[in-house]
Order: sequence, then C-alpha cells, then structure tokens
Amino acid sequence: MSRYPRPFLKWAGNKHRSLDRILPRLPAGERLIEPFAGAAAVTLAADYPAYRLVDSNPDLIGLFRAVRDGGEAFIQRARALFEDGNDADLYYARRAAFNAEADPVERAALFLYLNRHGYNGLCRYNRRGGFNVPFGRHARPYFPERELAAFARQAREREVDLAVGDFETELDAARPGDVVYCDPPYAPLSTTADFTAYAPGPFADDAQARLAAAARRAAERGVPVVISNHDTPVVREYYRDADLDSFPVARTISRQGDSRRPVAEVLALFA
Repeated sequence: MSRYPRPFLKWAGNKHRSLDRILPRLPAGERLIEPFAGAAAVTLAADYPAYRLVDSNPDLIGLFRAVRDGGEAFIQRARALFEDGNDADLYYARRAAFNAEADPVERAALFLYLNRHGYNGLCRYNRRGGFNVPFGRHARPYFPERELAAFARQAREREVDLAVGDFETELDAARPGDVVYCDPPYAPLSTTADFTAYAPGPFADDAQARLAAAARRAAERGVPVVISNHDTPVVREYYRDADLDSFPVARTISRQGDSRRPVAEVLALFA
C-alpha cells in the first residue's frame, strides 16, 4: 500500500506511482504551484505551507472547488450518484445531464461520477465541448470518500488556491518562494501515441516549446520549475539546459491493455 494520499480522480498520467521520484526533486518553498492540475497527486502528497492548482479544464477545477468549499456536504451529494448501481443507460443519461448542467456544484458531482464510471478513467470532449467518454463497464465503481475527505481536510488546514488558466501565464506570474511542478500532456513517443486530449484543444509542439521557455524565464527570476515528460530526443532538446533525471514508468492508461509496458520518462529541473 502506498504511503502517499491517493487522488480522488482517475486520470491519464496520474503521478501517484512516481511520487518517490518527483517529491525529492522539488525544492523547498512557500507555495507549490501546479499549472496542469490533473489529479493533483503531487499537491496531495507534497508538504508546503500553501498550494495553487491551475488547469485549462474548468470542469476539473470546478470539482476541486466543490470539494474544497463544500466539504462533507458535497461528498455526500456526490455519494448519492454512486448508489444507483452501474448501468449503461443511467451513465449516458447522466452524461447528457452533465453536458446540459449549469449549476456548478451539481456539475462537479456529475463530473466525479463520470470520471469513475466512464471508460478507463479518460476525460475527453468533442469539438462542441461536450464530454463524450463512453460507459466503462466497471464491476463496482469505487466512491473515493476517504480521498475526497483528505483533500477537503488539506484545504481547511492550508491555503489551496484554485484557478482556471493558462500554464504560461501562471509560470510568468510565479514569484520567488514559489515552486512549480508541471505535468503537461506528454510529447508523443511516436506519431500514433498521442494522449493529449484531456481538455478542449491540443497541446502541440509549440506548446511544449513555450512551456520550456517559460520554465527558463521563471528559473531566471529565482523560481524553480520541475517538469515531467516522456524521455525522447525531442523532449531532451526542449530541456537541454535543465538538470535531467530519467527513469522507467509503467503505463496506467492505454488504448490496449496488453500494451501497458514501461516507458522512459524524464524529470527536468530548471533552477
């Protein structure tokens, strides 16, 4: 069993299994910023006086905000959605309800339901912005009550700031005393291995280059930045002036179960 708190979300690229590598690479500071919040595995496990979680996906940040602000009341509201069994018709009805929902708290509860009942923990949207992940056919979807309560408790005990925003803006606004950990959609290993559709809009090569440039600017201002990515020649060129640590990581989400083999990842420290 892991000694670190588990995220309450299933998420492609979730860093829970890599925390033993990542946490020692994070310098000391007054606030940890994650501009690609995802499942927030690093924020949940790291020990800082304050945190800032940012993501381009408003549904993701909306869920974190609902847990932070609603606490136990929100957890029980979300739990009710898990008590009706695991049925495809119900899933698709709730997916349609989510796509039409305007109330932020109800939308957050439905987002958690879809995350735990949908296929392979994916988060995917169509061109119109509609959530379109198919039914997951899980035997018994897990309701992450302990994990939700742990984040709510963390948000009570320490400052946890939340925002929908752009990674480059966040990095340029970081100040000395901040530490930034970036877990962007990874650069593809090949032209057919591209898992970047976590939010509307692609994360292309120019975005990878902008991230590296923003990390350099932050480091020049005295803000250390750590970035995770695939270990490929292209990525190494992006991070050519950073301190690099490479290691194998087992895939946790793949289109084909038999292709979940270890791949090389790199941690780049700009400081």
